[in-house]
Amino acid sequence: MKRGDLLLISVILAAALLLMVPRWVQGGQTSEKNHNISLTAVIKVEGKVYQSVTLTKEEQTVEIRTKRGYNLIKVHDYGIEMVDADCPDEVCLTFGFKTKKGDTIVCLPHRVIVEVEGAGEEGEGTDAII
Repeated sequence: MKRGDLLLISVILAAALLLMVPRWVQGGQTSEKNHNISLTAVIKVEGKVYQSVTLTKEEQTVEIRTKRGYNLIKVHDYGIEMVDADCPDEVCLTFGFKTKKGDTIVCLPHRVIVEVEGAGEEGEGTDAII
């Protein structure tokens, strides 16, 4: 390796580290300012509202038992996630932890939809129109 190659590699590594600093400072969590916005998760079963849950820091669980099957939804840390289901494919468990307005979790075999709703945030909306 030449001296110029080493210099280029060190500049790229330094830039990558500088871009990671904000994530380390926040600890990988969303900023506290987003928690002032009240978000609600609307849980629908077969197209009808089953329950509405306010997304709070406190942990709460919602069990859904229907003739089609069982789902367990967990609310914590200002977000929501599906943690257990007895559907054959378990795709609904891969949606992850949802914290933003417009996020959804869907379990097709059980006909369960979880939608995060709430007040609009600054900067939300259409990014671009082509």
